[in-house]
Amino acid sequence: MADKYFKKILVANRGEIAMRVINACRLLGIPTLAVYSTADKEAVHTRSADEAVEIGPPPPNESYLAIDRIIDVAKQFDCDAIHPGYGFLAENPLLPEACGKAGIIFIGPSADAMRLLGNKVQSRIKMADAGVPLIPGMKSAGASLEQFEEAAEKAGYPVLIKAAAGGGGKGMRIVRSAETLKESIEAAMREAKNAFGDDTVYLEKYVENPRHIEFQVLADNHGNTIHLFERECSIQRRHQKIIEETPSTALTSEIREKMGAAAVKVAEAAGYRNAGTVEFLYDTEGGFYFLEMNTRIQVEHPVTEMVTGVDLVVEQIRIAAGEPISDYVRNISQRGHSIECRIYAEDGEDNFMPSSGKILYNEEPVGPGIRVDSGVAAGTMVGVEYDPILAKLIVHAPDRDMAINKMINALKDYRILGIKTSRRFMIDVLEHTEFRSGRTYTSFIETHMAGRKVDTDEVSSLAAAVSSAAMMRKVNASVGGGKKEMRPSPWQTIGPWEIGMRIGK
Repeated sequence: MADKYFKKILVANRGEIAMRVINACRLLGIPTLAVYSTADKEAVHTRSADEAVEIGPPPPNESYLAIDRIIDVAKQFDCDAIHPGYGFLAENPLLPEACGKAGIIFIGPSADAMRLLGNKVQSRIKMADAGVPLIPGMKSAGASLEQFEEAAEKAGYPVLIKAAAGGGGKGMRIVRSAETLKESIEAAMREAKNAFGDDTVYLEKYVENPRHIEFQVLADNHGNTIHLFERECSIQRRHQKIIEETPSTALTSEIREKMGAAAVKVAEAAGYRNAGTVEFLYDTEGGFYFLEMNTRIQVEHPVTEMVTGVDLVVEQIRIAAGEPISDYVRNISQRGHSIECRIYAEDGEDNFMPSSGKILYNEEPVGPGIRVDSGVAAGTMVGVEYDPILAKLIVHAPDRDMAINKMINALKDYRILGIKTSRRFMIDVLEHTEFRSGRTYTSFIETHMAGRKVDTDEVSSLAAAVSSAAMMRKVNASVGGGKKEMRPSPWQTIGPWEIGMRIGK
């Protein structure tokens, strides 16, 4: 089967997404080449690929973002395709361009489509011409304060200043009155310049209390463009998603059909190929508006896989090899409900501060309908050089209530020692009555989790387990002669450590 697609694929990423691509290649019988920085010499993806090569020191600009080095390695090791995963170079049009010049297939969209959709102003113009619903506001970047004032007056306050070249909440300001418009524009421009090297900003209507809903799309080179239904991604902190699910509790069959058709129209208007995600804001009145299109596989793609049975990364590879979208994929339906929680190396009890160190113990939950996409193991060193995502926990169940219960239990069974994670925080979100009721808006965390307190019972249980393990070590030390040695517990094997959890705020 490998010869039908590619001889060898270079995985230009790290962590859990690198492992996800490696596992898809294994299904297709395609050998993989992992690249790694010196910080990732012993990383899971480095040890899991068929081959691995060091490409530079820890700073991303000198390793995972070094296009010339990655292309050289691909040619040196006879790779005929590169998969970028998400992050790093996944949405940089210079990589597909470099691949084309080197005679290597880029597993993703064209550089032209990437450039168009990566610029929010240009993509808004294109989608307006295609008849895709847009948030009221500027169709192009503002050139003067007068233009911003006119657009804000027409859209109505509050409005949102956004960076044309950005994402992740950078270069973004909410403006609620004309008096603060000028200073907000200037602040957004400064932040956009620092973050993206481009201070271009534009203005649009600020949608109060929206839901963030996205549609997975696939497009091949044979004229087929389809969607694989929606994902709700409204549970966010600092504009970053942390919990995703499908199907959305907000969509009726009629709205789902309309949004899916609009997502397909976006992909077709951009001349898009391969896997991508069209993002919408959905307001409280039932209106939806095009937000952007992400030109890569999304972090949250597994929930779509769980309810459809489609391996999206396999389809990416097949499409890049010139194959049409699989017949069964074009006739899919949703089955049951799926939820994903991102496991970050962040302190969920201290404003999500980054946590680094060595993972001393890693026990993943198991069971029917439970999936863990992970890039770490016991012994993995977690630094601060890269994105803090360690793993993704995904569950599938017949309905949403069962999926929530399954996820809560799975999170409780997920044990990572040595660093702090956001695991407990996500349990509290899932247990909240507003989440269970399906009222999941982008303001959920700010509205409902601001006064959250840590469950001290969990800390007490952890302390008791540590104390028990310490006593067990003493017992084992005294066992000798012909007596049978007691089997060490995980608490005994990790060595000395201490609890550093904060209680309350």
